[in-house]
Amino acid sequence: MDIDVRGPRFAAAVTTVVLAVALITENPWVLAWQTLAFALGAAGGVGRSPYGWAFRTAVRPRLGPPTEFEAPQPPRFAQAVGLVFAGLGLVGFTVGPEWLGLAATGAALAAAFLNAVFGYCLGCEMYLLVRRVAVRVE
Repeated sequence: MDIDVRGPRFAAAVTTVVLAVALITENPWVLAWQTLAFALGAAGGVGRSPYGWAFRTAVRPRLGPPTEFEAPQPPRFAQAVGLVFAGLGLVGFTVGPEWLGLAATGAALAAAFLNAVFGYCLGCEMYLLVRRVAVRVE
């Protein structure tokens, strides 16, 4: 079942703010929260993440009906990619090296920002590229 494209973009906006706070403060607890949000989105789909739930219950009812939909697999893959980068950032901020925390969190922030502001989902594009390569290999 396809999903409302506004949901992942809303989640990316919230993610952008959370990751910016984590990067500025270098607070591992803030980054741990975002890592959990990514894990839930990767495991159950973007609708199962805390930000997906917030969109579905608080934001979407106040909007008009969706006009665009997308397959759930690319955003779910993007959540998994975000999980990897947030996890690396968490390792860097808790056990070191600090540059790993800064670089990985910054990379996740850049990807979330691209989606939130421009509607360009880097993880989704990675998913499509991986699928094209996998089809050619078969």
